[in-house]
Amino acid sequence: MSAYSGDMAKEIDRVRTRAALDTVKESPFLAVVVAVPALVVLGAVWWATNWFIALLVLIALGAVVVVRGKFLR
Repeated sequence: MSAYSGDMAKEIDRVRTRAALDTVKESPFLAVVVAVPALVVLGAVWWATNWFIALLVLIALGAVVVVRGKFLR
């Protein structure tokens, strides 16, 4: 549960989203550096198994990120 309720929580999320997008726009290299390890793991799983297993791993990792993000707030 968020420390802020209703409209205030939505405003904070918009501000955080805007800040993240501004960071990527100012430094796309930083975004690439952050994404490369995930892409390497995904590519290795795809190479070792097949695209469907790699897709399942990608979905699972995405779910972990979303759930973990909700628990950290």
